[in-house]
Amino acid sequence: MSQSVGEEVVEAPPRGWREAGLRYYKYNQFLRERFGARIFRVTVDGGFTCPNVDGKVALGGCVYCDNRSFSPTRRLPRVPLHQQIDRGIAMLEDRYGPDGYFAYFQAATNTYASLDKLKRLYDEVVAHPRIQGLVIGTRPDCVADPVLDLIESYAKRMYVSLEYGLQTVHQRSLDWMNRGHDVACYYDAVERTRGRGIDICAHVILGLPGESFDDMMQTAEGLVASNVDAVKIHNLHVVGDTPMEEQFQRGEIAILDRSEYMEVLIAFLERLPETMVVQRVTGDAPDNYLVAPAWVEKKASFLQELDREFQRRDTWQGKLVRPSPVRKS
Repeated sequence: MSQSVGEEVVEAPPRGWREAGLRYYKYNQFLRERFGARIFRVTVDGGFTCPNVDGKVALGGCVYCDNRSFSPTRRLPRVPLHQQIDRGIAMLEDRYGPDGYFAYFQAATNTYASLDKLKRLYDEVVAHPRIQGLVIGTRPDCVADPVLDLIESYAKRMYVSLEYGLQTVHQRSLDWMNRGHDVACYYDAVERTRGRGIDICAHVILGLPGESFDDMMQTAEGLVASNVDAVKIHNLHVVGDTPMEEQFQRGEIAILDRSEYMEVLIAFLERLPETMVVQRVTGDAPDNYLVAPAWVEKKASFLQELDREFQRRDTWQGKLVRPSPVRKS
């Protein structure tokens, strides 16, 4: 299969995920390729906050964020990290029977503390005998070089991934979110992380207020330019008790419906290189937190429809990526 883009022809990539019959590079496929096993992440809560919550750069946090809706650990009484891991493993083993586990610091900004505190928390989880890797979610304005040096020390002995919130390349949208940093901060953080043996994953949100289709495709271009290893793609969704819920209830913002999001998502994935792992393609929240849209509650059916739509269109991740020019010697 091939697709003309301008005057060039892009061939379907001969990737392992393509040979497996996939249309985009799914995270579970990456894990099987790299580790030869079914790896699951165990969410742990280190009790972190964020600099746009405590007043360092802003107050109130991100306009869409209630950490309880994003992280299972924030919906339970917090207990010591080793107990959180034991509890998480017990739940996952009972339901899925994984072969291995990563510890996932998910809620809030998990590099926003003193080096001593970070080392103590990270040491505690990697010392657990069942943990084979470390995943840390954070903001690009909270990774000073000494923090990256510390995280690099773990990457020398196990798999480590840092997740950065890019969200969008449009500053007006970051300002609406109350992020408290600019787009350049993301690129700087990625550049300083590169070459340390750390996988880099970026988060993006599609359907932000005021962003057109072209705006969202520009975010895809910016993501590609940063040359990260993986991406998590979220549709903008509304959870309760957030400033965005108030805006939504007042009719100030609109949310993409299922078909609109499908169109944007496929176009976004077509513009990503076939080597970029796609860890997530939708946002979700528990029923008692979710306000809108209702369709995200049917995640499994959405993923099935996404696969069918890729096949119907005979398209795939990377189809619209131009090949690098061949240099003449």
